[in-house]
Amino acid sequence: MIETDQTEEAGKIVENAFSELCAALAAADDPALIGEFLECLLTPSEKHEVSTRWALVREIDKGVTQREIARKMGLSLCKITRGSRELKKDDSPFRKMLHLGEEG
Repeated sequence: MIETDQTEEAGKIVENAFSELCAALAAADDPALIGEFLECLLTPSEKHEVSTRWALVREIDKGVTQREIARKMGLSLCKITRGSRELKKDDSPFRKMLHLGEEG
């Protein structure tokens, strides 16, 4: 029973931390500071994974075929399909982030 309570408490702490992280990133208006922060926060492997996901979503958005992305980036079609599926969703957060700054 104590372990379940600890797991629930840990889950709430992590959820709150994620919300705080999102708010901090949204409040920051300095790309260099955000980059430095992410360098401190993420391991090199995590940085690579996040950057790869972002790059593949950008390629899909440009109309590059999944097979071409797989060839150029050395990724599995499964990983690329996930990004493609997310972009196709109505009100896609990926699409919104990709096109920030294009309006206005």
